[in-house]
Amino acid sequence: MAKKRKKDVEKTVKRLLLEGVENQVFSGATAGIVAKTAGKRKTWFFTAGFTSWLPTGTEVNKATVFDLASLTKPLATTLAVLCLLRDHHLSLDIGLATLLGREVPSDKEGITLRQLLCHRSGLPAHREFYHKLQECDSAVNGPAMLAMVLAEPLAYPPGSQTLYSDLGFLLLGWGVERLAGQPLDHFVREKIYAPLGLADHLFFMPLADHAGHEATVFASTEECSWRDRVLRGEVSDDNTWVLGGVAGQAGLFGDIVGVTALVSHLLDQWQGREEPGAYDSAHLRSFLTRPAGAAPGSFTLGFDTPAPTGSSAGALVSPTSVGHLGFTGTSFWIDPERDAAVVLLTNRVHPRRDNERIKAFRPLFHDAVWALLDKG
Repeated sequence: MAKKRKKDVEKTVKRLLLEGVENQVFSGATAGIVAKTAGKRKTWFFTAGFTSWLPTGTEVNKATVFDLASLTKPLATTLAVLCLLRDHHLSLDIGLATLLGREVPSDKEGITLRQLLCHRSGLPAHREFYHKLQECDSAVNGPAMLAMVLAEPLAYPPGSQTLYSDLGFLLLGWGVERLAGQPLDHFVREKIYAPLGLADHLFFMPLADHAGHEATVFASTEECSWRDRVLRGEVSDDNTWVLGGVAGQAGLFGDIVGVTALVSHLLDQWQGREEPGAYDSAHLRSFLTRPAGAAPGSFTLGFDTPAPTGSSAGALVSPTSVGHLGFTGTSFWIDPERDAAVVLLTNRVHPRRDNERIKAFRPLFHDAVWALLDKG
């Protein structure tokens, strides 16, 4: 039975990824699945397509690196906050002024670390600050963009509603850097990725320092009109680009081996099979658990949860699952009831950001995987 399930999973997932390429959902994709089979932990990897629709594109493999976009939020910034909670004895209820170490406008004095993590700060979803900061100079643009975020009117009173906010995670990234005393990319590499042996698989790409990545094969993203090129190996997110490639809301790059391994560690830590080295397991479990009384589909601390209907994780995903999406076509979902996780990395924005075929592909893909895993 275990051998049959293995063949079914491999055949189905490979077929789905190839169909995604044929239907131009993306030019290339990789997937990772972590689950139990015959009582043992099993990790599958799958690849399909090419790094680009251009003639220069090469065949995608396990080492192909994707722009992870908003997977930066849970897999870098949120984990960094977990480290600081332990090392600095922080409270989730500290205010924004304490987090940033500076005065903030009166309408934002009530914003807490907890509200930033679960997107209940009142900050708007997104603003195109990069139009005013097109020169890529992080030393100048960081303080300038921070001032713009703090000056932005709130969309609603803090704590009263949920609105997914890039601006909130920009603030979290700057808060992490202040408390850690070093750039966000250095901190997560040192505290999380390197100890797990993942520093060569998960990393930021500071625009001023591409040393060591000359041989790295990147999946292309969009043809950017204002940068006047097809992006490859530089962050898609425009606000992050003018900040030099590193921010709390985007900037992380990775291959399927690295993302799947990190997500597998989170699953093992959640289930009590592994003790995290950089943060407390009790803190992690609280981050991964939707608070009592919270609406289905709302955010936990740093992670998304499946919407009751129309979830990108499919209709079969367990309601206690957590995960996240990335704008470039990336995602992961951890299902504690199945003791399984699924990672999907694509470049659906290549060559145009308005390609939205991924919206129909994701739930079909995940439902097929969950159904196969349920066959036992």
